[in-house]
Amino acid sequence: MGRTFRLISGAAALILVLLPGATAGAQRPGGVLRMYSLDSPASMSILEEPTVYARGPMMSVFNNLLLFDQHIAQDSLASIVPDLGESWAWGEEGKDLRLRLRQGVKWHDGKPFTAADVKCTWDLIMGEGKEKLRVNPWKSAYSNLDRLETNGDYEVTFRLKRPQPAFPMLLANSFAPIYPCHVPPGQMRLHPIGTGPFKFVEFKPNESIKIARNPDYWKKERPYLDGIEWTIIKDPSTATLAFAAGKFDSTFLYTLTVPLLKNVKSQVPDAICEMTPQGGINRHLLVNYQKAPFDNPLVRRAMSLALDRHAFIDTLAQGEGQIGGTLQPGPEGLWGMPPEELSKLPGYGPDIAKNRSEGRQIMQKFGYGDGHRLAIKVTTRNIPDYRDAAVLLIDQLRHVYIDGELELIDTPQYFPKILRKDYLIGLNLQGSGPDPDPVIALNYSCGSSLNWDSYCNPEIDKMTEQQSVEGDLERRKQLVWAIERKLAEDGARPIIFYPKSGTCRQPYVKGLTLMVNSLFNGWRLEDVWLDK
Repeated sequence: MGRTFRLISGAAALILVLLPGATAGAQRPGGVLRMYSLDSPASMSILEEPTVYARGPMMSVFNNLLLFDQHIAQDSLASIVPDLGESWAWGEEGKDLRLRLRQGVKWHDGKPFTAADVKCTWDLIMGEGKEKLRVNPWKSAYSNLDRLETNGDYEVTFRLKRPQPAFPMLLANSFAPIYPCHVPPGQMRLHPIGTGPFKFVEFKPNESIKIARNPDYWKKERPYLDGIEWTIIKDPSTATLAFAAGKFDSTFLYTLTVPLLKNVKSQVPDAICEMTPQGGINRHLLVNYQKAPFDNPLVRRAMSLALDRHAFIDTLAQGEGQIGGTLQPGPEGLWGMPPEELSKLPGYGPDIAKNRSEGRQIMQKFGYGDGHRLAIKVTTRNIPDYRDAAVLLIDQLRHVYIDGELELIDTPQYFPKILRKDYLIGLNLQGSGPDPDPVIALNYSCGSSLNWDSYCNPEIDKMTEQQSVEGDLERRKQLVWAIERKLAEDGARPIIFYPKSGTCRQPYVKGLTLMVNSLFNGWRLEDVWLDK
């Protein structure tokens, strides 16, 4: 197995060299890519911020050990290429993953990168170092990691408690950037230091984020751009008007609704516009299981039965979306249930009137009805993707005697509020991701770092481990679908729909690949260039 992975990593490096988008010569260096951003994040710490409005820009500042090929639209185990890890190999039992590290790499402040930095990064993530992260969203993704060992300055070994064939997928994700040992987490929130193609310049909350070309980047002749600037404009219509007026080279990736994309095309006919799945992001119902009456699975079932998923797609996405479960549906998603299986889940049947009648009957058993309705607040983040779906959710919950009042929370306060479980019902967004391991373990395992609703089922935890160990893709898929069925029966975060969204760029913006099953993993931007 070790020899196989050495060959894979070597071949991946060769592919990276041969890719048209990765060759030098035709590309024109220079210029600043101008883009807008629709929200102002709490900080610039990519390990702490769950929002793409921080993680997107900062992915260009950092490197991972491994990386999803930035020229392949669908992330998978087969699309992983070397980054700071030059090669990787599994031990004979499939529990030890050894990586040889790239030498001669420098941090943006000139200090050398070594294996100690990798160790410090996972000490932060696992909460085992002297320094602590303020928020640690992905800690539970590494619940199978026993320890990380260094062997000299340029080799590390991840020692796992049990086999986990998809573990390299975690290392290639944008949530696994390498942090420097010599810079404390507090500084990384304000002025991050990375090894990536771009250096952080400044972040002005509610104004802009700026990064500049790293002239000492270890990958020669990269990046092509002199810098990237994001201007924060929270109104999508205002932002797209500015793009049409020529103030920006690209819209923020994966954010245009169908009407906005059509408006852009009508005003800028030459613009290159693509409508893609929103990187595996779904809209779902978040329920605080610690608070009555939602600690009762039957009440949660009633809410799920109230949903008309097609109405969400038709109203909010003008038909550009898909119905799915916990895992993104195909063909872009690799693990989602097929429609014929999905339709068998509670609340997914096509007869909406029948579903809602069943939901009302459940609520009546608990004393609710037209004369006694359940009044709640529906909490959501104060940006359009969240807010618009929450309004429609409130309208649909009325069909099962639930009256919702919209509670809008700005981004810096939203995720801390959710993590504190200071809410009753929420409309939230969640990434399905290219692999089931982090999605299920982070969102549904008992006590997980992203288990915002306190859902806990030991049977699901056991099934999660079983699918993680399984190396046969088809057998693993069947195990994952069994988990999907159980989650739906428990009313665990009912998934509403997966929207498609648009990205437009000026025709002179070259070298950009939009990923179809990850919102977060395609922002390295070192191969993007301006043909003007």
